[in-house]
Amino acid sequence: MTAHKRHIFFGIMKVFRFEYCILALSLILRVITTFAIPIGIYRLLNHISGDGESDIVRPWVWIAWIAIGPLLGSIAVQWYIFVATRMLVQSQALITQLVFNHALRVRMKAEVTNSSSSATSTAATTPDSASIAPSERADSPDGSEEDTAFSETTSATKASKGKHSKTASTSGQSSKAPEQPADGSQSSGDSKAGNFVGKLNNLVTTDLNNLIDGRDFLFVVLYIPFQVSLCIWFLYSILGWSALVGLAVIIALFPIPGYIAKLVQGVQKEKMKKTDARVQTVTETMNVIRMIKIFGWEPKVNDQLAQKREEELGYLKKFKLLELSNGLMNFAIPVLTMIFTFMTYTVLMKRQLTGEMHYIPSGPESYRHLPREEGVAYAAQESWVQNETIRDNILFGAPYDEERYNKVIYQCGLERDLTLFEAGDKTEVGEKGLTLSGGQKARITLARAVYSSAQILLLDDVLAALDVHTSKWIVENCFKGDLIRGRTVLLVTHNVHVARPIADFVVSLGSEGRISSQGSLSKALASNKKLAAEAKHEAEEMNKVEEAVNETAEPSAAPAAKSDGKLVLAEEISEGHVGWPALKLYFANLGGDTPIVFWTLFVGGMFFTVLLETVQAWYLGYWAQQYETHDPSEVNVSASVSLYYAPDDELTLLFSYLTVYSSMLLVSVVIYLGACFVFVYGCLRASRAIHQQLVSSVLGTTLRWLDKTPTSRIITRCTQDIQAVDGPISMYLGYLTEMTITMMMKFAAVVVISPPFILPGILVFVLGGWCGQIYMKAQLSVKREMSNARSPVLGHIGAAMAGLTSIRAYGAQDAFQMESYKRIDRYSRAARTFYNLNRWVCIRIDVLAGLFSAGLAAYLVYGEESYSSEVGFSGMILWWIRILNEFEVSGNSLERIQQYVVIEQEPKSTDHGVPPAYWPTSGELIVEDLSARYSPEGPKVLQDISFHVKSGERIGIVGRTGSGKSSLTLALLRCILTEGMVLYDGMPIDTINLDALRSNITIIPQVPELLSGTLRQNLDPFSQHDDAVLNDALRAAGLFSLQSETDEGRITLDSQISSGGGNLSVGQRQILALARAIVRQSKLLILDEGRSCDLFGTLPNINFYFDNLATSAIDYETDTVIQTSLRQQLGKDVTLLTVAHRLQTIMDADKIMVLDAGRLVEFDKPSELLKLEKGKLKALVDESGDREHLYAMANDSA
Repeated sequence: MTAHKRHIFFGIMKVFRFEYCILALSLILRVITTFAIPIGIYRLLNHISGDGESDIVRPWVWIAWIAIGPLLGSIAVQWYIFVATRMLVQSQALITQLVFNHALRVRMKAEVTNSSSSATSTAATTPDSASIAPSERADSPDGSEEDTAFSETTSATKASKGKHSKTASTSGQSSKAPEQPADGSQSSGDSKAGNFVGKLNNLVTTDLNNLIDGRDFLFVVLYIPFQVSLCIWFLYSILGWSALVGLAVIIALFPIPGYIAKLVQGVQKEKMKKTDARVQTVTETMNVIRMIKIFGWEPKVNDQLAQKREEELGYLKKFKLLELSNGLMNFAIPVLTMIFTFMTYTVLMKRQLTGEMHYIPSGPESYRHLPREEGVAYAAQESWVQNETIRDNILFGAPYDEERYNKVIYQCGLERDLTLFEAGDKTEVGEKGLTLSGGQKARITLARAVYSSAQILLLDDVLAALDVHTSKWIVENCFKGDLIRGRTVLLVTHNVHVARPIADFVVSLGSEGRISSQGSLSKALASNKKLAAEAKHEAEEMNKVEEAVNETAEPSAAPAAKSDGKLVLAEEISEGHVGWPALKLYFANLGGDTPIVFWTLFVGGMFFTVLLETVQAWYLGYWAQQYETHDPSEVNVSASVSLYYAPDDELTLLFSYLTVYSSMLLVSVVIYLGACFVFVYGCLRASRAIHQQLVSSVLGTTLRWLDKTPTSRIITRCTQDIQAVDGPISMYLGYLTEMTITMMMKFAAVVVISPPFILPGILVFVLGGWCGQIYMKAQLSVKREMSNARSPVLGHIGAAMAGLTSIRAYGAQDAFQMESYKRIDRYSRAARTFYNLNRWVCIRIDVLAGLFSAGLAAYLVYGEESYSSEVGFSGMILWWIRILNEFEVSGNSLERIQQYVVIEQEPKSTDHGVPPAYWPTSGELIVEDLSARYSPEGPKVLQDISFHVKSGERIGIVGRTGSGKSSLTLALLRCILTEGMVLYDGMPIDTINLDALRSNITIIPQVPELLSGTLRQNLDPFSQHDDAVLNDALRAAGLFSLQSETDEGRITLDSQISSGGGNLSVGQRQILALARAIVRQSKLLILDEGRSCDLFGTLPNINFYFDNLATSAIDYETDTVIQTSLRQQLGKDVTLLTVAHRLQTIMDADKIMVLDAGRLVEFDKPSELLKLEKGKLKALVDESGDREHLYAMANDSA
């Protein structure tokens, strides 16, 4: 059977067929034992009302039956839940692993045969843009059983999201950017160019939970029909053929809940689409949150997420209201059934009412798609590292060989780097390698390939991020070393000169992916003039031997404390009960601005509902008592009004018992619905407010906090924990409130009617509370561990998807699957313990309830008469304790959210911080006595820096590692704590709101962050400019000069961009980053290479980076276009600060700033600084092999 014909339901049924048989038997036993108490009480009431002499079965048998029956039913239902929850955990683990395994095998578009390419396919496909459609796998020896089991699920899930894909338009010259669809959905092609990791997160969180929720289908197909059948039989035995009237009413009204269920299904489907959209947006937002903060986009992104949330809540409201309607019908149908049954029984049958009725097709990168029959190692141009130690990233699951490992470290030039880390190769690199520079990540990626035993090495421009000295070291010691000898190396590079000493065979590819020349290097150069020109230029550049600016690190003033290399802190697990701050977060938002009104209406409505229910019970008993003192014909049952002559001949107006009883039912239903409406809207208000507070807190936090917190943890809070707020928490709170009021009312009634019952009631409460307390101590800890164990599963999936190409190239799927097994197993252990603990408390509560009921029955038989609600009261106490425990366990999600609501925050925006509308009019920058540190207790990383930059000047910033270059850029953006004064166009930056400041400063990183969607959305995410402005920016950035009008892969405003820009080359992304800067029209532009700088004074190995505009990573033509754009296309009033990686890029600057140990030691024109005999810049230039050329550049710019 093919994947398209199988549904995952049948796969689950096949795996768990034995368990389902056990579940069916358990449910049958449960149904039978459900009738233990009703039958027992019925027989005992018969005994009490009669003389008892004619009873065949003695009363003590029914008393034992009342005790043993519920116990057997409890064992049956707890066994059912035990087996069902074990299946639940196993199904979660199984499906999560199937999703992960399928994602590891997901086909790239470049691998799909006979597929038409999109007009926007301009670069190699990445996992984010890969097709998720099920396909045949030639490399699957087992017939792709896992593929078959999951593919249908994926297809069904995609279909349920309503996504569709089509070729993007190549126009994009419309006069105005089109508005986004009203529903916030992305344009066509989104399913292919969308956030793949976000989709996977959805599959293993929300979609998986919804699938698991269907595990109790046996209740529908077995439990309910069987129970209804027994109910009809039982009622018929008591009420005769009038019970059939009730059955007729049920059958007549049955289409109503069926229709409501159909509406619920439609609303739930639409709600899941909205939830899917929100989760994908949250996932992508958290993955690029640093870019969002640096660009000052927090308020607008917050608004976008709020809009997504509002759309989701709109359907959540409909869902809850439909659920309320369904609950109303579930209540109304039995009531109407009862009324019609009683009416038939008393009016037509003239019987007495008695007490017993109660997602680059061309280019060098395409080599990564070569067929691989032997071991292959792959080093990507965009270095991918895991959030593990440096050693683990190099070993990549291979056995540790110390001799080979040390050779790799030496040949890849990593020895010196490891000495800079306190923990050496045991240092954790952080998420996306945040503790490493671009060059370090590139060399670790290369070291991973070299260390592997693969015979084929695919090296995708691995030298692009390295300076000349390091590149020469790699060529001489690694590419010519003994570890490479005898292995096949495919080196993709734009630098032909690098390949000259090592390449045996050269292939040159044209822009359309066709081979333009091949053979020996001399033959290739002779046949390709363009290639020869590039090689000549590169040889000239290489012969200059540019000196890398950042070579040695300055020693610290004081040796830093030795660290263990840990970066990401372990997630804290709270202890004890859920704290009041977490509960207050929910309770306060329930009432909103009018908490008194909310709680009065809700609690008051519930109170009067319970009061009327109590009166109804009393009135029903009073009605039944009338048959004891009056003839049945005298009891007014059906007449609306009757005239009754009392003995004193007064004319008395009497309403029928049925009318009064029905009126009380109607009034109680109306009041209950009103209270429920108030509660539903309060829950929606709380869901909206808590999500807003959580997102605002995360968007408003510091970069320091973000570097310590894995993205997966944040995503878990915004998805899984928010889902708990939307569902279980509100549900249990509603139950708890209603049951508390009901229990208090019943207790009051019992105290009045049967005072001796107080002591047994207190005893049941104490025993139930004792069991609940023992349960809570264990269950809360397990629940917290279970919640924390979920984030690593999602984090592993996200990391694996980011490096999917490398994983598949190395053939490391098995190792990653094993790691996934370990993480899922950890979660599963906690989950199974969680569910089993629930069984522990449930069975004890049921035993207490059964014993109490039996004791009460014995009291009724052998003692005095007592109030019948006592049975309900005892059960109510135990259920109240259980619901209270469940509410507190669910409150763990509130606790986790509350922890992130109170995290450290950047200064909030104020009305006084809004700059004038005309600001800034220039890029003038005045800095006086600027000092900065990364934390209040940390050391100063900048000390008393002062300088003045005129508007439109080009400033170069140089200095050795740790000199404070990146710290200066962070200080200008107020990303770190600062002292002193910084004036940007005359305004102190510390008086300007952060979003206003950062939105008027632009940084261009080495690998810009791009969002999924169209190119238009990436240039102008908030639709503030028309297409003419955007096209002008692309033209000014040089994009159009690199592509012809007839180019089929031509990039336009309507081109689809995958998440992170994975379907674009590095050069294209840098051009788009420059275009975005031009669109932003910032007066201050920063090109920052971001070498390491101390981020947390106490953790010297933790660093934060902005990467430079690394034109060495792209070809000569693109490099020329970008450099020309930077010099000619920026406005005359735009100030450019360049943190230099190559001296050649800044020697023609207006001024050069030299930093040393956080101090400004030189700042003047390059020609003037070169005149200083002991100058720092002069020393760097004199050490360079390109000394004459650099002096000439400086003198020409003077």
